[in-house]
Amino acid sequence: MRGQASDKPTYLSREESFMYDREANFPMEDTRNDARIEYTENGMLNLTSRRCELLKISKSSAVLGIATQFKLPQNFYLDVPSARIGMVGCIVKRVHANNIIEARFLRLMSERDLNRIFVYSTHPNHRNRVLDIYS
Repeated sequence: MRGQASDKPTYLSREESFMYDREANFPMEDTRNDARIEYTENGMLNLTSRRCELLKISKSSAVLGIATQFKLPQNFYLDVPSARIGMVGCIVKRVHANNIIEARFLRLMSERDLNRIFVYSTHPNHRNRVLDIYS
């Protein structure tokens, strides 16, 4: 059928988002770190913390595995206590049925922080990494 509203281009069909459409995708690297998801419940009264596992990470996003299902808000903080990285702002991109969460960081992760995460990782790929204390 011709003339339907869905066939016509609209302003929104030409609109792009810089953060998701034009930003370069950084390669994900396997890792295995214990992490924590922190978010507020009941407005701003309660800061709730849940344990998770950091499975993959890049400069702009991460893949997290959770042990138990819970209601995850759209925005949360990610902490990696072993690497002493705290309060990284995240947005949920996708939640998979097998308790895997894809999240996007609100700011790019620095190379120094990524290296610290890889040093404290239990993944076999990062076995020989050492922490450079002079950088």
